[in-house]
Amino acid sequence: MLTIVLATQKGGSGKSTLAIGLALAAKQAGQTVRLVDTDPQATLMNWQTRRGRAEPLVEAVHDAAAIEPRLEALRASGVTVAIIDTAGGVSAATTAAIRYADLCLIPARPSAADIEATSSTLSVARAWRKPFAFVLNQTPIRGARITNAATTLADEAALELADVLAQPFIVMRNDHQDALAAGLAVTEYAPGGKSAAEIGDLWRWTEAKLTGRPLADEVVDEQTESPFPIIFVEQPVQAEKPVIRLASLRDSGPNWDACL
Repeated sequence: MLTIVLATQKGGSGKSTLAIGLALAAKQAGQTVRLVDTDPQATLMNWQTRRGRAEPLVEAVHDAAAIEPRLEALRASGVTVAIIDTAGGVSAATTAAIRYADLCLIPARPSAADIEATSSTLSVARAWRKPFAFVLNQTPIRGARITNAATTLADEAALELADVLAQPFIVMRNDHQDALAAGLAVTEYAPGGKSAAEIGDLWRWTEAKLTGRPLADEVVDEQTESPFPIIFVEQPVQAEKPVIRLASLRDSGPNWDACL
């Protein structure tokens, strides 16, 4: 069973919405999914109430000591992906969730306050030597703020940008909140929309990160022959100048969490 934890100290970063979106994307990809709500605000549990008993189901686990045995029970019952939503701040339950995670996703909006708030979560992930990645969430469609935020997060992690930044960025659109209010995920609420496509791509990125398998719709960098489709492009000043491709994540390089 793969266990994914969404955690960050800053409230309002979109952890719950991302957890729901990833859970439904994973289910639609054939996984057996369970959501675990450790947040006393109970955003996921309230979403389940509006949704009814449709899969994936949500379980509330607030006791830090109960997280490990509950994950073991889910594994034994045939669940293949467990996604844990956590409260803002650093709590015993959040620390325990990260301890048993296969991947810690740290959502951050492209703002100074959100980026600064990732440091405590990053410290916990590193203390338990857990793989992590940042998710730039609720971003504008484009702009220098996104680039600056991505660069700052990579600098904070002291790792290459492609190693720690999930793809794609999740743009702020009303679909996410409208889906949440309706007891749906965005891939159900507007399956043909851009938000649904981004969440689907984020799940495929996350699955590839966890399993080490290349993405099905991989984009190959012809200079490095890297199969991982994280390619940052610097636009040429003049049309005749070549596009500059920065380093992509390589299967042949060091283990992606080796520098933790």
